[in-house]
Amino acid sequence: MAARGARPTARDTHNRRPCSCKSGAFPERISSWPTRAGLSRGAKHCFTPAATAARQATTEIPIVMVSVGDPVATGLISSLARPGGNVTGLTSGGAELTAKTIELIREVLPSTKRVAALANAPDPFSKVFVDGVEDAGRKLGVAIQTIKVRGIDDFDAAFNAMVKEQAQAVIVQLSLPRKPIVDHALKSRLPLFGPSPLLAQEGGLISYSPHQGDLNHRAAAYVDRILKGAKPANLPVEFPVRFELIVNLNSAKELGITVPPAVVARADEVIE
Repeated sequence: MAARGARPTARDTHNRRPCSCKSGAFPERISSWPTRAGLSRGAKHCFTPAATAARQATTEIPIVMVSVGDPVATGLISSLARPGGNVTGLTSGGAELTAKTIELIREVLPSTKRVAALANAPDPFSKVFVDGVEDAGRKLGVAIQTIKVRGIDDFDAAFNAMVKEQAQAVIVQLSLPRKPIVDHALKSRLPLFGPSPLLAQEGGLISYSPHQGDLNHRAAAYVDRILKGAKPANLPVEFPVRFELIVNLNSAKELGITVPPAVVARADEVIE
């Protein structure tokens, strides 16, 4: 291992490989990830809420976040321009991304008056997510039914509540597990929208999100700069520059929904 402050050698760089922290799990399940992933190896490459768990485990080892909704509001960094600690990387856009998703719901389902927002209660980003959905709903004249869950065992009651209150669509928080949500949404005949391409690819109706390949490429550049001596505290957090829209026409057909041709035409991927 190189001495503190020294430029890493080729051997050091090889031993300090970034470790990817997967999203889609509940925070209590990932609290042990930093240890299991081997934080002593060096720079971490992770999402919310994995970034929070990693940040709680160390204030020294660099952490590169990807797709974190609002790192300032969730306390991961001091500011976007000067993060200040050992965390830097990329934000997904947070409230702006949520607002765009609500706009998409209205475009695809013009008669929508009520949307359910499924939030991951233990995730520090859940408040930002809910505030963003409710704000977008007010601006677009859509009533928001907020439902917070703490685990998969809450999903039956959550979707039963949506059906009871006559929600016409569901927007889901990124850190929730996709497959059981997709299954519940299809069973409840509720069109599902969210900020992960995998959501639409696994059966959700539509996803609108930062381009994951581009985020990963840019995150790798952060890791490279850190391993060459840059300090995370001085590396500004960046926003996405590329986005992707995915439409699942198979799910649309199953739900009896006709997706407007204009939406299909501008989709980056159409599943049929």
